[in-house]
Amino acid sequence: DDKPVRLTVELPTATHRDLVAYAEVLGRESGQAIEPAKLVAPMLARFMATDRGFAKARRSSGDV
Repeated sequence: DDKPVRLTVELPTATHRDLVAYAEVLGRESGQAIEPAKLVAPMLARFMATDRGFAKARRSSGDV
């Protein structure tokens, strides 16, 4: 099922501040405003996709 799931998280203040700054930098580069919350899902997906330990554990458990 590809239906989006709403997730509420608490971020440390410094992490939120960095996320806002990151969105501002990307917005300047692209010429359009970017909502910081919209960055979380693609950033998390990329993190998991490049985590070798996670990939190895997933393969060994049979999850794909």
